[in-house]
Amino acid sequence: MYKYDRKGPKRGIALYSYSAEYGMTKDLNDCFADMYDMGAHGLEILANTHIENYPYPTDEWVEEWFRLLDKYEIVPVEYGNWIDSHMLGYRDLTTEESYELLARDMRLAHRLGFTVMRTKMPVISSKLDPVENWREIIKMALPLAEELDIKMCPEIHAPTNLDSEMVRNFVEFIEETGTKHFGLNIDFGVFQNNFDKEPPERRHFMGSKPEEIIPLLPYVYCCHAKFNDMSDDFEETTIPYKEIVDIMKEHNWDGYLLSEYEGRDKYDLGYEVGQTLRKHHIMLKRYLGD
Repeated sequence: MYKYDRKGPKRGIALYSYSAEYGMTKDLNDCFADMYDMGAHGLEILANTHIENYPYPTDEWVEEWFRLLDKYEIVPVEYGNWIDSHMLGYRDLTTEESYELLARDMRLAHRLGFTVMRTKMPVISSKLDPVENWREIIKMALPLAEELDIKMCPEIHAPTNLDSEMVRNFVEFIEETGTKHFGLNIDFGVFQNNFDKEPPERRHFMGSKPEEIIPLLPYVYCCHAKFNDMSDDFEETTIPYKEIVDIMKEHNWDGYLLSEYEGRDKYDLGYEVGQTLRKHHIMLKRYLGD
């Protein structure tokens, strides 16, 4: 499997960005070819979207998966999964049942070469607080995570701020357990400071300041490099990217910035995101000195 050993912040792509095209005008090969052309080595997938016959892909599909990774020099970074505790509708899954879902995905992520999981849990509030038994679920999964060397990372996403009780609870859990197999995925939408093009209901959000990520960096194993609007001179107009990237470089953060497009036309069927992604990677290359 292809490995990319450059230290520091590195460039990648979340295949979620291709939502308007994937399965219609683009397949896995097409997306990987795009990434190769951009020099974006890191990959995030959404398990139930991008894995054929999920959660039980065939051996032939897995063999083709690794062939494509090698061909296009791609590193499987983050595996997007859900612990759907509400799936039954009439009752929530027990802690043990939730763990079984997580363990199944953990084994599949490992089989496909991923080292980080975006472990998304059902939310119980408008601030995206996770289910109350999240600690018990994650504690039960830690031995398997250690065995497979998988890092489980809930995504910190707007409207959550970095200085929030939820983030503090996650950090306290990490420090209390001493684990290196549970951490954070920071979505750069938490830093958004320009809402001129957003609908009125989104304009009340006060984004976190870039420096607020500094104390969290030891626990951050992956980032969603969210972007909403790229200008013709290759700048993101809603998020202070240069400040964020400079901080991550200065503090020697070593991981992948996975471009995740969240523009207004993202779900317009047939919308071609390729040129927008290229603008984003031109900007990242400049800021990273890549």
